[in-house]
Amino acid sequence: MKLLLLLSVAVLGLAAAAPADDLRTLDHSPYPRYIQFPDGDGNMQDVDLEAEPDYELLNEITRNPANNLYLLYTRRNPRNPQTLVMNNANSITSSNFNRNLPTMVVAHGWLSNQKSSLNPVIRDAYLGIADANVIIIEWRRLAMSDYVTAVLGVPAVGRGLGQFLNFLHRTTGAPFDSMHLVGFSLGSHLVGNAGRELGGRVSRVTGLDPAGPLWVYNSNKINQNDARYVEGIHTDGGYLGLGIGDAIGNADFFPNGGKSQPGCLTGICDHNRAWELFAATVTHNHLIGRQCDNAWQITWNNCNGPEHRMGNSDLRKWGVGKYRLNTRRNYPF
Repeated sequence: MKLLLLLSVAVLGLAAAAPADDLRTLDHSPYPRYIQFPDGDGNMQDVDLEAEPDYELLNEITRNPANNLYLLYTRRNPRNPQTLVMNNANSITSSNFNRNLPTMVVAHGWLSNQKSSLNPVIRDAYLGIADANVIIIEWRRLAMSDYVTAVLGVPAVGRGLGQFLNFLHRTTGAPFDSMHLVGFSLGSHLVGNAGRELGGRVSRVTGLDPAGPLWVYNSNKINQNDARYVEGIHTDGGYLGLGIGDAIGNADFFPNGGKSQPGCLTGICDHNRAWELFAATVTHNHLIGRQCDNAWQITWNNCNGPEHRMGNSDLRKWGVGKYRLNTRRNYPF
């Protein structure tokens, strides 16, 4: 009886210590319980959307949300990163970080790390057009866990990123309106929460095909209040797609209808095309959408509203609405 009581207390204690972002936020409809979701190398992994999360890891992440790796690249060090450390001012002041340059933060997705393909591609696109502080956040401690655990921990990691950027601001005076946060898949919701932590003061948040499973009805997903301008780029948002098919920002783009992409035969390819298109727009600023009145116009390519450029690096960008554009199958699309 005593053992049973102790076990009950332990379970209740674990539940009490669990993050507020618990299973109650995870309505997996319209997805089935068992799905496949790609890792950072493009391999499909089996996912149980009702799996028991790793509460020990979630408690650790929640207690120390700043436990991420922040890697700085500039034109002075375009290939060899400098590590910036939360609450270590010397790591900032002794680095190549320049408060007078734009600061771009890139967040990878699930089962990924600093070496994932999107990071160098987006980094090189930014540094190819101008000098900037490009910071790659590696959150692999959580990203390498099971999908349900990763989803539950993303808000805390996002808050940690927001706290880091606030520390960067306090240490150097770098203004929030010179910051652009870009995330892919789960990383989209991560940067959304980072912007929310900062009260929506950063200039831009861009969600690259924000992850769909366990996010459709999740109050912690990226939204239009996370920055002065929030943009979504949706490339695999069809029925049970890997990305959210609905608008999440001030302006949302649906390349080729937002469900399947030219030259792609798999959902992985469609999903990844979001960051490929974005990187191309940073370099060329050439993809222009037409505003649509409804989903029917997006699907049937019948949008006739005002034009708006997708992606790019413009920190003063603004726009509202849903936009359709068509691309080619190969870079620069």
